Amino acid sequence: MDSSDSGLSYKKQKINNSEKDLDCSNAARGVWLVKVPKYISSLWEKAPPLSEAGRLKITRTGGKADIKFSLSDDMLKTSDGQVKTDIPKEHRFVISNIAHQTLAVFGSENGDSSDSGSGKLVLGGHVLQKGECRPLADQRYMNLKRESILKASQPERQVKQITKVVTSYKPVSDHKFNIEYEQKKKAEGRKARDDKDKVMDMLFAAFEKHQYYNIKDLEKITRQPVPYLKEILKEICNYNAKNPHKSTWELKPEYRHYKASESTE
Repeated sequence: MDSSDSGLSYKKQKINNSEKDLDCSNAARGVWLVKVPKYISSLWEKAPPLSEAGRLKITRTGGKADIKFSLSDDMLKTSDGQVKTDIPKEHRFVISNIAHQTLAVFGSENGDSSDSGSGKLVLGGHVLQKGECRPLADQRYMNLKRESILKASQPERQVKQITKVVTSYKPVSDHKFNIEYEQKKKAEGRKARDDKDKVMDMLFAAFEKHQYYNIKDLEKITRQPVPYLKEILKEICNYNAKNPHKSTWELKPEYRHYKASESTE
């Protein structure tokens, strides 16, 4: 009886190696292919090596075989040594007819049952019996199914009423964009309106160095609120809405005193 990731269920593997790499030394060995419940395969996956999985009891009545499987106590023990009472222990095998089928079990040399293709491909044997391991419909199994149905019907997210303050729900830090916004707000708040003549003097001094400025550069130079700065600019400057100096400000002709070479730009 060979077990895979899903208990004794058969799992096809992709053959990436050539025929000469297939080990057929176990071709004559007969194996049983049995589908087991998920809770049994979980127990077998967590069990230590060389543990007793369970015991088979085969009885024949009138030429018909009656096969029963009983999980071992080692499989039902918890970490503290207690025996689990919520998992069915007794099961029966329902055998299928495979007279018209040819089934085989393959594995890798290193014991890996995945499809990674690592290791030499080994023929584990040919399938003699194919069946299904079914638990007896006793009270223990009914309780197990009821618990699984109730668990599956519960939504992943639930609304819980909080009767006291839970500190873990409070943010540990502010969001980055909120911090930048507050810093910008404080910086703009410190910008006080200077005297209009003083602002105009700063603008004239700036336009003596360059003919065109955008609003951001003028804001940095004068450190004035943008709405107040635009009011002054509209009095002494023209706004360029077209190329080649789009979105910039320049002094009105009556305020310009550029050299002849600069005025021809």
